[in-house]
Amino acid sequence: MRLRPVLALLAVSLLAAACATSPLGRRQLMLVSGAQVTEMGIASYKDMQKKTPATKDPRTSGYVNCVARAITAEVGGSQQWEVTVFESKDINAFALPGGKIGVYTGLLRAATNQDQLGAVIGHEVAHVLANHSAERMSDSMAAGLGAQVASIATGVDAQLFEMAGNVFFVLPFSRTHESEADLLGLDLMAKAGFDPRQSIPLWQNMARQGGNKPAEFMSTHPSDETRIRQLSERLNIAMPIYEQAKAAGKRPQCSL
Repeated sequence: MRLRPVLALLAVSLLAAACATSPLGRRQLMLVSGAQVTEMGIASYKDMQKKTPATKDPRTSGYVNCVARAITAEVGGSQQWEVTVFESKDINAFALPGGKIGVYTGLLRAATNQDQLGAVIGHEVAHVLANHSAERMSDSMAAGLGAQVASIATGVDAQLFEMAGNVFFVLPFSRTHESEADLLGLDLMAKAGFDPRQSIPLWQNMARQGGNKPAEFMSTHPSDETRIRQLSERLNIAMPIYEQAKAAGKRPQCSL
């Protein structure tokens, strides 16, 4: 019983010390270190590579890698990004901490040109840049803070790895995360020389592909209408970035 006040104090101290700020200025809870999330992202990516075959079509792989290279070149830093094109009908893509990108061949039914694919990859890379996976894990930990704090003294690596699988591939990002990744991704694709206006028909294509049930990539809120409205409103920021990129000679030529 006497341990409870100590745990409560430790919990408050952890929460107070674990604040971060997203690229758009939103306060974030961070209970997981960047090194831990990177390690888990790499491990999860390798596991995915074992479970899902990569495409054997060099043209498709080259096309996706061309778009991904243009996007990741704008991220900065020394991070080397690895891209795998998975042979799957799923309309999906992801990016993981540790510089890992996965694109499913089924996505190309909805992302019908390089600009639309750039919007998808920009969105996914934005999740990584904004530390959304670490934030989601931290939120999950905070939800059961008593047990998590109690386990700190004994180590939580195994628990974190189990949680990582859910966060990276099962649990959807929140509406806040999705909207933030949309806006950051729009700026990122524009900076790389992809037309940000193509993000609108992309999401219209996604809605048509999803039918009555949303595709995996858009299985969470915001709604299609809200998403398109937010992207349209952001164009007043993204378009000047795009024009500057073109003026600087950034004109990707990626095609199948």
